[in-house]
Amino acid sequence: MTFSQLGMASYFSQALTRHGFVAPTPIQSAAIPAILEGSDVLGVAKTGSGKTAAFVLPILQKLDATAADSHRAPSVLVLVPTRELADQVAGVWGDFIPSLSHACSCVAVYGGVSINTQMQAMNRVDVLVATPGRLLDLLDKNAVALSNVSTLVLDEADKLLNLGFEAELNQLLGLLPGKRQNLLFSATLNETISAMQRVILKDPKLLQVDEVGESIEHIRQHGYFVSEERKGPLLRYLIKEGGMQRVLVFVSSRKKADNLTFKLRKNKINAWPIHSKMGQQTRKDTLEGFKEGLFPVLIATDLLARGIDIDCLSQVINYELPRSPKDYLHRIGRTGRVEASGEAISLITPEEAHHFKVIQKKMGQKVPMAASDEIDLSGY
Repeated sequence: MTFSQLGMASYFSQALTRHGFVAPTPIQSAAIPAILEGSDVLGVAKTGSGKTAAFVLPILQKLDATAADSHRAPSVLVLVPTRELADQVAGVWGDFIPSLSHACSCVAVYGGVSINTQMQAMNRVDVLVATPGRLLDLLDKNAVALSNVSTLVLDEADKLLNLGFEAELNQLLGLLPGKRQNLLFSATLNETISAMQRVILKDPKLLQVDEVGESIEHIRQHGYFVSEERKGPLLRYLIKEGGMQRVLVFVSSRKKADNLTFKLRKNKINAWPIHSKMGQQTRKDTLEGFKEGLFPVLIATDLLARGIDIDCLSQVINYELPRSPKDYLHRIGRTGRVEASGEAISLITPEEAHHFKVIQKKMGQKVPMAASDEIDLSGY
């Protein structure tokens, strides 16, 4: 199956090749024809399955066909749960917009940065990618109107609800035109998502192409039993002896991220933290620096556990376990994306052993573990 066989126009071919799209992924194969024909869609697909392009490409093709001129009235609204995901999704739109025959603009808006700059950007916008809170702020200031929205996308819908955006979503839905195409994408299908789709979607096509468990298919998981006092030296040993050039280390708190970064730097490992206490521009610059290979180790809280694509991320290390098995899957899903291989390493103290057994049981997969007592950590 090729993109042209799915109905995609030939003018996208160069951009598809340039950005590494060799053949459609399963969610793209299922969603593109349905979106092109105007159907409402409920797409359930694992993180890293290519679902952003699955809705960006057909929507852009339809926009190019209509070439509507707008003024502070976007025709496409994409709602996302986090600032990082807003930037990432807007980046995919930016990859393919130059292929169109007509001018088209995409703007991402979210909190944590000046609203004045975002208000100015509303002068000409066709595609608006937004977090719910900031969009409501812009609406309160009459900076944007939703009267022209013909396509609504809820991306990472399960996380939108988990983060408590239900009231904001209901408020925004009441401001949208009744006649529109609705696309709801989620990593999981649960009772909450099912209830939401019954309200939002009209005779939708359910596209459930992957089970959640399949998202770890290409990830080699293993771990080490380690005492709390040896955990830091073991981490430094693994990074140095393994020659890790791009590794994402997950911790449980902002304080731990900062402290661990300090200790890694003290031991001549170039690491940077990223968490919600940092300003948005700092977070953005840090993530871009990591993606570009400016430093090898990124220490993150669960802020980055979902919705962030990092090319060629070969390793993820759980320095501390997350609270839920679902968060564990989203963490390790940062590696092994779109059929690539990856490695996930967990450092388990005696206090965490029972919780890790629960995670493995929920995941339906046993993680091979090794003792670390015999590893010489002197000098680390």
